[in-house]
Amino acid sequence: MGSVRANRYSIVSSEEDGMKLATMAIANGYGNGKSKVHTRQQCRSRFVKKDGHCNVQFVNMSEKGQRYLSDIFTTCVDIRWRWMLVIFCLSFILSWLLFGCMFWLIALMHGDLDKSNYKGEHKPCVSEVKSFTAAFLFSIETQTTIGYGYRYISEECPAAILLLVVQLILTTLLEVFITGTFLAKVARPKKRAEGVRFSRHAVVSPRLGCLALQVRVANVRRSLLLGCQVSGKLLRAGPAQDGVSMQLHQADVIFRLDGGTDSPFLVLPLTFHHPIDQDSPLAAVALGQGRAGDGVRVPDDAFELVVILSGTVESTSALCQARTSYLPEEIMWGYEFCPVVSLSPSGKYLADFASFDRVLRVPGMERAGAGAGAGAGEKVRLEQELKKGPAKEGSARNVKISNV
Repeated sequence: MGSVRANRYSIVSSEEDGMKLATMAIANGYGNGKSKVHTRQQCRSRFVKKDGHCNVQFVNMSEKGQRYLSDIFTTCVDIRWRWMLVIFCLSFILSWLLFGCMFWLIALMHGDLDKSNYKGEHKPCVSEVKSFTAAFLFSIETQTTIGYGYRYISEECPAAILLLVVQLILTTLLEVFITGTFLAKVARPKKRAEGVRFSRHAVVSPRLGCLALQVRVANVRRSLLLGCQVSGKLLRAGPAQDGVSMQLHQADVIFRLDGGTDSPFLVLPLTFHHPIDQDSPLAAVALGQGRAGDGVRVPDDAFELVVILSGTVESTSALCQARTSYLPEEIMWGYEFCPVVSLSPSGKYLADFASFDRVLRVPGMERAGAGAGAGAGEKVRLEQELKKGPAKEGSARNVKISNV
């Protein structure tokens, strides 16, 4: 009879068998065994990249520079570090040069640069400032409060005294702005979001008596994320009513754990699921209909699922958000995630990230479609399964830890 697997599941590695899964026969999102489509070779644009960055560019925006300069603090926080370092260096160098030139002009107008004046009882505005270099050094000493003692303001020139006061006030404000910008840039949790890992693929399989879309999420850092919230957006780009421009349709995709908690304890990799019932925005995709709403009809695979995790960083109390997206070819129907949590002999829980992206083929669940290539009996069966809805809270559950 041939070889028989000892395990009722077959393990599939998304690393090794990604090309095989991408070349499976599909029709309206399900396989009918007749035609093959190499989805791996199809190049599709994303609204949100896998690393969470938005693939959007604004063009022909009027007064763009004025809008950025009106909120210069946020602009400095958002720009790259190399440009921030350039602004940091230029702001101090230009301020030194500006006030150095002013002190040099005051000395020039007072005759301090004329060496013949020093033969008499001439008293300079700034002692030992007899050239532009000396004026520049005096500006640096004043702004940085070094005070070497050779150059100092005398009571001879009120203009020099006023300029000294103005320099101290303006440069103090400049240092406060630069320091605050650096602190805000360092403390923002942008890099902390890189410590959140999403599964490379999403899977669809029965869960709690209902067909469910499942995504695995893990926090790979030792510091916890408090008050985690996982949500989703189903994006569809379709033609507008004029038939020329594009219109983006968004639908909420609600994720939850088995217990239905709103703030999961993300200390281990967890699997969040979205029940695909008759109220789900993915119900039309599961049935092979693919309607985008408002009378606009798009293909079944013309959507993008954006998954967003929001939480508060335990160490800094800053709000952190991590994002990723899944295209239709990255959603594997008839699979579930491989378990990754085990118990060591010493009593510690181990999370094996080598199996984080591995999936298990669910026996008996075929990607039977309800489109043109599928039979009417399969469509009726799938419609009845969607109308069941999720199981009630009091129903029996599997004894295994199903959300890790």
